[in-house]
Amino acid sequence: MYSFAVRNASLAAAAATLAALAATPTPAAAQSRFESMDVFQLEYAADPQITLAGDRIVYVRTSMDIMTDRKRSELWVVNLGGSGHRRLAAGSSPRWTRDGRKLAYIADGQIQVRWMDTGETSTLTQLTESPSGISWSPDERYIAFNMLVPHAPPSLAASPKPPAGAEWADPPIMEDRFKSTQDGVGYLDFGYSHIFVVSADGGTPIQVTSGDFNHSSAAAWTSDSRHLVFSSNRNPDWERDFRNSELYIAAVPGLDGGTEGGAPEANAVPAGEIRALTDRPGPDHSPAVSWDGSRIAFIGYEDRTRTYQVSRLQVMNLDGSGHRVLTADLDRSVSSPLWAVDGSGVYFQYDDEGNTKVGFVAMDGEISVIAENVGGTSYGRPYGGGSFSVSSEGYVAFNRTRPDMPGEVAWTSGGQAHTVTSLNADLLATRTLGEVEEIWWESSFDGRPIQGWVVKPPDFDPRRRYPLVLEIHGGPISNYGDRFSAEIQLLASAGYVVLYANPRGSTSYGEEFGDLLYRNYPGEDYDDLMSGVDAVIAQGYIDENNLFVTGGSAGGIMTAWIVGKTDRFRAAVAQKPVVNWISKTLTADNWYGYYFSRYEGLPWENPDPYWEFSPISLAGNVNTPTMIITGEEDLRTPLSESYQLYHALKFRGIDTAVIRLPGASHDMSRRPSQLMAKIANVVAWFERYRVAGVS
Repeated sequence: MYSFAVRNASLAAAAATLAALAATPTPAAAQSRFESMDVFQLEYAADPQITLAGDRIVYVRTSMDIMTDRKRSELWVVNLGGSGHRRLAAGSSPRWTRDGRKLAYIADGQIQVRWMDTGETSTLTQLTESPSGISWSPDERYIAFNMLVPHAPPSLAASPKPPAGAEWADPPIMEDRFKSTQDGVGYLDFGYSHIFVVSADGGTPIQVTSGDFNHSSAAAWTSDSRHLVFSSNRNPDWERDFRNSELYIAAVPGLDGGTEGGAPEANAVPAGEIRALTDRPGPDHSPAVSWDGSRIAFIGYEDRTRTYQVSRLQVMNLDGSGHRVLTADLDRSVSSPLWAVDGSGVYFQYDDEGNTKVGFVAMDGEISVIAENVGGTSYGRPYGGGSFSVSSEGYVAFNRTRPDMPGEVAWTSGGQAHTVTSLNADLLATRTLGEVEEIWWESSFDGRPIQGWVVKPPDFDPRRRYPLVLEIHGGPISNYGDRFSAEIQLLASAGYVVLYANPRGSTSYGEEFGDLLYRNYPGEDYDDLMSGVDAVIAQGYIDENNLFVTGGSAGGIMTAWIVGKTDRFRAAVAQKPVVNWISKTLTADNWYGYYFSRYEGLPWENPDPYWEFSPISLAGNVNTPTMIITGEEDLRTPLSESYQLYHALKFRGIDTAVIRLPGASHDMSRRPSQLMAKIANVVAWFERYRVAGVS
């Protein structure tokens, strides 16, 4: 079985592989430090899809348009040896047919198909809503996808009609939904997401699911090309029972089947029927049907209503029988199951101590690591992510990242990783990045080992003393890792040593560690982080008179909490924080997600814990100059949260300021100019309060 005792050996092996195979070599003498305008020059590889034959990889190449200040996504293809690297089209979500002759993708809100031998393309659909989750049927005759089916909003009374030529206000909108807003979107359209199928020759899409339920996740085809397996919550109380979902199977109306054989007759589902395959509390999702059509792999857990529970890889027969857990011995959450063609096991993705990996589990439960350093799709902080795909011979394509390498296309077979693109070599060959070093320490609270990373300024001199920035991740149920981060590199380029870490509650260290925040957040993660600050100071190159702290979302919460607990920091920047759990829980777009797993009781029944864990309760203790940065359209941590802290500190005469980012949602890095402006203001705030120290 898998053992985490091999961690050090794995890290050493990964370092050796990186040194030999990195796509962006470090020059002997770079010309300058990484600068804010360089953000526009960075490119990232995402969603790499390898052909079944294993000869080519298509991927999404993401860059930033300096004139529109927006992301730009294009499809590129490359041979496994690195040759034939060329642009195909603008678009996203590329998916090969099994024979590799056609490629489906999404562009301009429609499903497109490209014939690879001729380069001809066709627009298959004329959709009024954007599709997602596209997938080819095994016989390559159909494409399944998800799409919103709108309906009219509710109304109590007809609005009066204005006279001809009059300019009246828009009519009122009645809201009666449990969830009505989504950060980054705004008010949601009225309607439900459903699953559709369209012919590969074009035509009118066939709606497979119906009812007042959402079907937002991609469906998986069965081997007969007539049925779809999908995840949804079709329970009567699905809105309040939001943590739950089941797997279902449905026949596609009007299909006559393909040429790949078929599911056993006993498993056939009559047209129009949606049959549940699972029935237990908790989320069951991400179905993958084996190539022979006999089994389904999926992700899930039986809900115990905790802050964090490990999602495990499960397998069952196509009819829902024979259910068992394959990753019971892996204390890590897994995702993205993909069957081996021969049915010998399932590939999956998971995070382990801040490093995203691809694993393989055999049907007897034996687990092996296939690829490490997966990810590289973020312009901001070093969160996990990434994706992978697998050929018939077991070649695994993935997007690869390291602290000095944004996401590149790579593939592996037999444990040897090959990076086949070098999207940022031209830029990084002329830049000196901050060196990233892994560090572990013991928490002062209970001695638990805590992992972090230290980023040193370019041209670091260990004889000098540098200011230190503690950078805290969001979530808090997430993790930082040994991945590239433009944001943190910009802080290092400004002359700061940066510490980023995974205190208790972070994922990738097991269920018990992640669940330590149950009814206890912010809690002893404060001790974990302050112990990390002391561990870096002990290295001997930190100016203790110049300590600074910042973080976003949950990191903004912890920043506001920390300055209420200690005066050790010269200045702080709380980015998009929650400062009042009562107002957050009743106003944010995910308001309902906190009632049962964050604190005991409901805010109007038991307000005490909501207040006791709110940073605003410590506002009377704050003496640290504290600035708050939040997007004006942030619905996850609404701007009103920032103003509560700002007004409290302003009233007390503490140096403070609020910076609003116009048009920005919770993700403040969607537009590179705002990412750059945010970092510039963070550095300027710190520089305002930085004192002359020992050099």
